[in-house]
Amino acid sequence: QVQLVESGGGLVQAGGSLRLSCAASGRTFGVNGMAWFRQAPGKEREFVAWIRMSDGIAYLADSVKGRFTVSRDNAKNTEYLQMNSLKPEDTAVYYCAAGRIVTTLPGQYGYWGQGTLVTVAS
Repeated sequence: QVQLVESGGGLVQAGGSLRLSCAASGRTFGVNGMAWFRQAPGKEREFVAWIRMSDGIAYLADSVKGRFTVSRDNAKNTEYLQMNSLKPEDTAVYYCAAGRIVTTLPGQYGYWGQGTLVTVAS
């Protein structure tokens, strides 16, 4: 089993920044893909970004490109989501996910964190 623990959410004004962290522990040997998804109230879970742990290749959703950056620290089994120029529409619970591959499909990730709330005030 793999455990994922997110941190870094909170309340921020529009235009501000936050950095989310997701630390993986347990049997992480087979994990090569980590991702971020978000879910706003009344909406479906939405892909935000993935990063391949082996080479650091990353991909972000169009809605966050140019504002968000995803990175990883393999020594710490941790991925990060740096969120800049935040907008009220970025308000959501952000979930970390992990699996063997990278994909935009949530069903392909076998492990999920508990979520961390990001609220962007206008």
